[in-house]
Amino acid sequence: MSRPINFIPFYKPHLGREEEEAVLKVMRSGWLTTGKVAARFEEEFASFVGVKHALAVNSATSGLHLGLESLGVKSNSLVITSPYTFASTAEVIRYMGADPLFIDIEEDTYNLSPHALERALRVKGKYVSAVIPVHIAGLPCKMEAIMAISEEYGIPVIEDSAHAFPVKMGKRMAGTFAELGIYSFYATKPITTGEGGMVVTNREDLSCRIRVMRLHGIDRDVWDRYTDPSADWYYQVVEAGYKYNLSDLAASIGLAQLKKAKNFLSMRRNIVKNYIKGLSGLDFLKLPKADLNGHAWHLFIVKLVETKLTINRNEFVAKLKEEGIGVSVHYIPLHIMPYYRKRYGYREEDFPVSLRNFKVSFSLPVYPGLTGEQVDRIIATVKQIGSRFYR
Repeated sequence: MSRPINFIPFYKPHLGREEEEAVLKVMRSGWLTTGKVAARFEEEFASFVGVKHALAVNSATSGLHLGLESLGVKSNSLVITSPYTFASTAEVIRYMGADPLFIDIEEDTYNLSPHALERALRVKGKYVSAVIPVHIAGLPCKMEAIMAISEEYGIPVIEDSAHAFPVKMGKRMAGTFAELGIYSFYATKPITTGEGGMVVTNREDLSCRIRVMRLHGIDRDVWDRYTDPSADWYYQVVEAGYKYNLSDLAASIGLAQLKKAKNFLSMRRNIVKNYIKGLSGLDFLKLPKADLNGHAWHLFIVKLVETKLTINRNEFVAKLKEEGIGVSVHYIPLHIMPYYRKRYGYREEDFPVSLRNFKVSFSLPVYPGLTGEQVDRIIATVKQIGSRFYR
């Protein structure tokens, strides 16, 4: 099936002259990989979110892996997270030789349930080495409750904040409540470097460990040994580290995007306002239940009330695409993915809220650059399809 000429993509990065000029400046500098620009990106990001340390990495997945490693997560231990997330959240647990202990989500928020966390720790707390709550769609988890429960059991927390930038819970930024927070700068994220991520922490020991492990286990920054006549050529490999550094080319885009982050958030919130105004009152559709200003709105996830329609979620999504509207589904729960199902013997019904939400949910476009006319067309198309297939 050919794509309509006036197709509205599910996502399109919002880049301008500032990003182009920043990249060209790095290209002309004679230094492309990790260097002064990446260091400046770290400094400005740390200041932006209000933490002592920010460490740029080549993906949020790398950041999660480094976070678990820095906390000393051991093989054969358990790391608690939600099955309602992208593959990376759980795969990094397997990198460590540990096992994910999935717990179910809250119906309305899609986020890890503090009540389920407490139940899991009561039963298996002595085997658990970390907890990874995921701020799904940009809505922060109930971090105060999660931190209180985790502290009671003496278990560290890593916030998967891939979606939640820049949004505050009270006076603190999502991603700064736990020992570690991980942000994503993938192409579709609230700000982008194409590929990339950032680890943030207020702990000096974790920062030092991650700094060493993200670049081959070398005991100091060595990027300047090729460009600075006074730089020492000597270094030592003190650990078997990884290749997880972020290049200056990518960091230059990140610096330009960081300056626009608050404006991008405002643009997403305006789109969401229009969605809520235009789609409220449709009894075949459930809209997100969230405070407009307490959400990063990386995703706008809606639920189909299938009992009101003669078609299901998959068919509704297909109809939207036929009409030239790009949509997506977030997420297929990990416990029904072949790897986790086979390895751990999960059944679909093991996490009923995750499964129920997955079967009826889909995401509408919400990104800077989406025009008012396009938003109106998306709203009209959702209404039109609902009307056509209403029971």
